[in-house]
Amino acid sequence: MRHPIPFVSPAFITCLFVISSARWMGAATSQLETDIPALMQKGNVPGLAIAVIRKGKTSWVRGFGVKEMKSAVPVTENTIFEAASLSKPVFAYGVLKLVEQGKLGLDVPLTNYLPKPYIVGDDRLNKITARIVLSHRTGFPNWRGDGKPLTIHFTPGERFSYSGEGYVYLQRAVEEITGKALNDYMSGAVFAPLGMTSSSYVWRADFDERTATGHDADGKPVPLWKPKEAGAASTLNTTVKDYALFVEAVLNRKGLKAATLSEMETPEIALDPDCRICIDREPKALSATLFWGLGWGIQRKQEGDDLWHWGDNGAFKSFVMADPKTKTAVVMFANSENGLAIAKPIIAEAMGAEPLPFAWLKYDSK
Repeated sequence: MRHPIPFVSPAFITCLFVISSARWMGAATSQLETDIPALMQKGNVPGLAIAVIRKGKTSWVRGFGVKEMKSAVPVTENTIFEAASLSKPVFAYGVLKLVEQGKLGLDVPLTNYLPKPYIVGDDRLNKITARIVLSHRTGFPNWRGDGKPLTIHFTPGERFSYSGEGYVYLQRAVEEITGKALNDYMSGAVFAPLGMTSSSYVWRADFDERTATGHDADGKPVPLWKPKEAGAASTLNTTVKDYALFVEAVLNRKGLKAATLSEMETPEIALDPDCRICIDREPKALSATLFWGLGWGIQRKQEGDDLWHWGDNGAFKSFVMADPKTKTAVVMFANSENGLAIAKPIIAEAMGAEPLPFAWLKYDSK
């Protein structure tokens, strides 16, 4: 005798999903509470701050360890860290605000906005646009080195090669367009609207008492860098709590139109699996899972794309990953040269999925 299939209401299914998600979230954070201190001890990482976002809202923020190895002052959600290259996605968000206002064209040569040539004697400069910069296709080196002229190593747009110089070039155009120094523009356009009260591309006096100290691989404190001049690529100082507010804005389509954010999250170029700074080599193959969009790395998986970025200022390391589909994300800051050596299992546990970028980044894993 056949038994009728019982009716299950959509509301009941939704309730089960919510309960299941909550249990998974609780299990994940509970596991992180145990695993992070163990990883920090193994990796010789003095301090770490982490924020986990679920359904577009920061659900867990936690500090572990100490701000400085010789001190007992604990890391908290309000501890200042160097964001390093996590500066770049925030800057990209600010750039896209100018695009929406019609003040900057994504595909307009940046030479149109600058009063004098940024480099002389290479007409390929006229091919570099904001889109080309944000997707790391300028042909510039990552950094030119003190006293060295800036040069273009391949036709802009042709391939990927990670470049902080490109971001500084775009920064000059933004400053020219807005008539403001970068930090003044970002403070008004991004930090204030998003409630990021502890974020700045230049050093603030109130950071002195709240900052973490960076450490080398052996745990020795490193002199603190207090940037007096903003650099779009690397000088953001912030807290994990503040940076999570920025990630929330991206996930919740806040501050930019949905179409603009979708463009930000669309792959522009596939990555060379064996190369990050690729000015002198063409790729032998291209990744099928790792790409770059506008300001973000993109990880392609069956369930949908994730956004990601890493930060490396030597004695400070950082990582962010976000899933726009589920509005899940994690932000991690560490005050140690070893920070990214322990990051992979932390990101995997927080996201509930394998983070593919670490194989490309090639940091030693603890």
